[in-house]
Amino acid sequence: MIRVFVADAHPIIYKGIKAVFRNSTEINIVGKGLHYQELVDFLATKKANIVLLELELPGFEGIHLLRNLKDKYQNVRFLVFSTLKEDLYAVSTLKAGASGYLSKTNPLSRLREAILKISTGGVYITNDLAEVIAFNKTKSNQYANIDQLSRREIQVLRLLVNGRKNIEIAGILSISDKTVSTYRRRVMKKLNVKNIIDLARQTQGLDLDMYLNDPI
Repeated sequence: MIRVFVADAHPIIYKGIKAVFRNSTEINIVGKGLHYQELVDFLATKKANIVLLELELPGFEGIHLLRNLKDKYQNVRFLVFSTLKEDLYAVSTLKAGASGYLSKTNPLSRLREAILKISTGGVYITNDLAEVIAFNKTKSNQYANIDQLSRREIQVLRLLVNGRKNIEIAGILSISDKTVSTYRRRVMKKLNVKNIIDLARQTQGLDLDMYLNDPI
């Protein structure tokens, strides 16, 4: 029996998944975490084979935390099950150690398919995501402009593509909201983008942590 833990801020998601697999002879939903700390506490004391992880889970401050979890719990596989678009976030989560990425817009039948594949050591991605990855591999010099950014600009960039608002970034980095806006304009100018969606696409699949000496 595959033991699955659901890390999602919305209890209705847990209840829905629990109902879908209630009579399953393959998959057992063993618990839920509404906050990142609840996920950490569960993994520290109990067993799960797979974690369904929503990237917008409260307390989950960035994809680097996924890498930390994977390093600490190497026998646990992480399936990102998120509202965030896979074409913007999937590649970076896979690089951080996730075994799959599935948007919540997909039917729940795919969730079963993903869990079963991951449980046997496979990696699950949709056909649409496979096409995106294949397309990105053909691009050259995609990240050439990243080297123009300062360390602080990369910190702001990473938080922006993780969905953080200016006021949240200001609090995390202990700078003013106005300063965040300045860095945001500089980043967009240097990377030649006009909005957050384009910014996320421009940096898709790039491990921004490698540009920081001591990642936040």
